[in-house]
Amino acid sequence: MKTYTSTPDDIRHDWHVVDASGVPLGRLASAVAQLIRGKHKPTFTPHMDGGDFVVILNASKVKLTGKKLDQKKYFSHSGYMGHESFTPVKNLLESDPEQVIEKAVFGMLPKNSLSKQRLRLKLKVYPGSEHPHEAQQPKPYAVKVSA
Repeated sequence: MKTYTSTPDDIRHDWHVVDASGVPLGRLASAVAQLIRGKHKPTFTPHMDGGDFVVILNASKVKLTGKKLDQKKYFSHSGYMGHESFTPVKNLLESDPEQVIEKAVFGMLPKNSLSKQRLRLKLKVYPGSEHPHEAQQPKPYAVKVSA
């Protein structure tokens, strides 16, 4: 029996719309990362970009469980000694909610050059419910949230 490896001719990229309102950030990020990688397809090949495009709406209404809204901070460093900065997730969610979701999805992807490329091209995040990708006819995708 031969092992199947998809070729560029076999790959088809679909479009999905995900509504982030009321969905926990981690569950949303892991579901979106699987869609971007293409792990939901039977033709998944790790070294090829077979994933789908994902449009996330209502990024400002994403849910953070527990005390994450008060305690979680994002770290950044300029490269100089003592120049680290910590940004609370509460401030970032108010000013730039797209970045919160992009950081969470990036954390769920494998750390290689293909994942950076996938994230930049295939993830579209919008704070409201409007998006300019209607021409691609995206299919709605519901993230499973346990009660």
